[in-house]
Amino acid sequence: MIDELQALIDDTQSTLTRFEDTGMDELMPEDYNKLLEMLDNAIKQQREHTLAMLAHANL
Repeated sequence: MIDELQALIDDTQSTLTRFEDTGMDELMPEDYNKLLEMLDNAIKQQREHTLAMLAHANL
């Protein structure tokens, strides 16, 4: 699961960079903000899974 989330994070960051490089972040701010929300959500989920794995490993 963590690897899948990392792939999503990498892809989203790449898309955000393309948005910024082409000025689409200004032309399509709603879509850009949705990408930022997706990135934030994926990072939070990855952190939660990592913490859960660490907690389980310490049992």
